[in-house]
Amino acid sequence: MKSLSIVIPVYNGANSIGQLVPELIASFSPLFKLEIVLINDCSPDDSENRCIQLFEKYPRWVKFYSLAKNVGEHNAVMAGLNNCSGDKVVIMDDDFQNPTESVIQLVTYASTTNFDVVYSYYDSKKHSLFRNLGSRFNNAVASWMLKKPTDLYLSSFKVLDRFLVEEIIKYNHPFPYIDGLILRTTSNIGKIKVVHNARQNGESGYTLSKLISLWLNMFTNFSILPLRVAMITGLIIAMCGFIYGGITIGEKLINPNLPVGYASTIASITLFSGVQLMAIGMVGEYLGRLFLCNNKHPQFSIRKSYTQEDPNITH
Repeated sequence: MKSLSIVIPVYNGANSIGQLVPELIASFSPLFKLEIVLINDCSPDDSENRCIQLFEKYPRWVKFYSLAKNVGEHNAVMAGLNNCSGDKVVIMDDDFQNPTESVIQLVTYASTTNFDVVYSYYDSKKHSLFRNLGSRFNNAVASWMLKKPTDLYLSSFKVLDRFLVEEIIKYNHPFPYIDGLILRTTSNIGKIKVVHNARQNGESGYTLSKLISLWLNMFTNFSILPLRVAMITGLIIAMCGFIYGGITIGEKLINPNLPVGYASTIASITLFSGVQLMAIGMVGEYLGRLFLCNNKHPQFSIRKSYTQEDPNITH
C-alpha cells in the first residue's frame, strides 16, 4: 500500500478542522498508509486545542506541530513538508472550500499519472473579489517572471510526489514561495478541474500586506527581472532626459529671451528622484533578504510536536 500525506496549515480553523480530519481519515485510511500533518500557524482562536484533540483521538493518522509564531501559509506548509513521509503529499487549506470529494478526485488522478505535481483549478472560485483579484495578479506575474504556463492556475490545493517534496525542502531560506520552488524544479506538471465551495466559517487570512509579502517573495527570491526592469527604466528615462535637455538648449539658442521653465524643472527632478529611490529600494530589498539568509533567519520554529512516536515534544 502506498503512503499518502495530507499537509494542512491551520489558521483560524477551529470551527472546521474537527470536521475535515475525520472525513479525510474515513476516505483515505482504507486505501493508503495515511498521515495528516496539521501545522498550527500560531492561530489566535482555539485551533491548537482542536488539533491536540484530533491527535489524541486519531494518533495513528494525525501528526500535529504548533509553531512558535505566525510565519504565513507558505512557511507553515514548509514545516509540514519537512515533517511528512508520504509518496504523495496533498497540500490543502483548512476551510472546507475544497471538499473531501475534491481531495479524492485529485489524489486519484495523481495516482494514475506520472506528474511531479498536479494542480487543481476551478470553473468558479468562491473567494472574495479582493482575493480573486490578488490571485489573478499573482498568476499574471508568475507567468512573466517564473515562466509559468499561461493556462496553469497556481492553486494552493495540489498534490506533489516524493521526488518534488525532497527537492523543495532543500530550500532552507526564510522566504519560501512554494509555487516558485515547484516551477524552478520541474515542468512535469498536471492539472485537474475540481469543485470550489464557499468558505464555511470566518474570513480569508490573506490581507493586502500578506499578499504584498507573497509577491515580494516571488519577485526577489526567484528572479532578477525587477533589477533588469529598473535598469532599463533608468536607461529609457535618462535617454528621454538627454533628448529633452537637447531640445531645451536648442530652443534657448534659437530664442535667447525664452524664460526657464520652473514647472518642467520640478517635474524632471521629481521624476528622476522617484525612479532612483525606487531602484535603490529594490536593490535594498534584495540585499536585506541576503542579509537575513546569511543570518540564518528560520523559516519556522516548532514549539510543540504531537506524533505517535514522540507526543508533546517541546523544542
